[in-house]
Amino acid sequence: MSQPITVPLLDLKAQYATIREEVRAAVDAVLDSQQCILGPVVSDCEAKLAQYCHTAHAITVSSGSDALLVSLMAEGIGPGDEVITTPYTFFATAGAVARLGAKPVFVDIEPKTFNINPAAIEARITSKTKAILPVHLYGQCADMDAIGDIAKRRGIPVVEDAAQAIGSEYKGRRAGSMGRYGCFSFFPSKNLGAAGDGGMVTTDDNAVADSLQVLRVHGMKPKYYHSHIGGNFRFDSLQAAIIAVKLKYLDRWTAGRQANAARYRRLFEAAGLSAQNGGQGVVQLPYEVPGNRHIYNQFVIRVPRRDALQAYLREQKIANEVYYPVPLHMQQCFAYLGHREGEFPESEKAAKETLALPIYAELSDQQAEWIVESIRSFFKK
Repeated sequence: MSQPITVPLLDLKAQYATIREEVRAAVDAVLDSQQCILGPVVSDCEAKLAQYCHTAHAITVSSGSDALLVSLMAEGIGPGDEVITTPYTFFATAGAVARLGAKPVFVDIEPKTFNINPAAIEARITSKTKAILPVHLYGQCADMDAIGDIAKRRGIPVVEDAAQAIGSEYKGRRAGSMGRYGCFSFFPSKNLGAAGDGGMVTTDDNAVADSLQVLRVHGMKPKYYHSHIGGNFRFDSLQAAIIAVKLKYLDRWTAGRQANAARYRRLFEAAGLSAQNGGQGVVQLPYEVPGNRHIYNQFVIRVPRRDALQAYLREQKIANEVYYPVPLHMQQCFAYLGHREGEFPESEKAAKETLALPIYAELSDQQAEWIVESIRSFFKK
């Protein structure tokens, strides 16, 4: 191939084309009913989501960010409290902690998986620690046995940030089923995306589920009686209808992403670019923990000269993304925490070396080959 082939980072139009009529019928049914907030369509969607996530309850909310926020609110977390989490994640993870006046306490990541390093958690626990907030980054679960052991021994709840990980598994257990709370996002670019913002919290605890349902409607139960101060975290029926349709196809789309990941591995190895399995190449491919289910919300490689490669790929009409160029401990809004460059070296290194390539289920052979050929051309220069 010599002529550039346009490759988007994500092609939601291709996905929508396969389910358009089903989605439109579901949306029309909601509009005909004019029950647009919560209601039976939302309840039905929640039951299906709970079954999929292997949990007793799924409480839908207004966004993945609000899923984190309402979970921390349900724990009564506020000023003076601390929550242990990772600095290498989307802002909402630590942002939810800070919004409640609590302190995000960062722990560095494992270099292979990019997930929080359990071996470093216990040293950061104090009498003020009220939750551990691991992130299942890029579609692969954190080491939940190790995290769960620490949490159980110290009597601290676990809030799973599973915004990128619906359907991923750790030793046969689904993301969102291993902590007291599992927080998910239905942002349109997620593997299970709505047509706008949305999210959910999963739990096996009946009392927690009741609390979340009250908090998402301003702490109101019964109507106009407020025992707690909650928020407007309600999920709308249009988004629930769309999610319920898409959920039926999620495993098929996940299989497509996994097949694309396997194809990438073959292509990178054939091109002599892979650094895996004793290869002498320059590209570190995503590490899959044996026995777990990686759903590939993103396909993230490590490379030298990352920024130059990113620019070159864009010249070749290949979309790509850097998640995340500035770790949270180095963000200006968290300067009050007093962190300095070098405190979390693995997070800082990942921020400088990682690049996400297109991995959506509809990615064609020709597109994948063009991506790898372009990367090979860059490193041959």
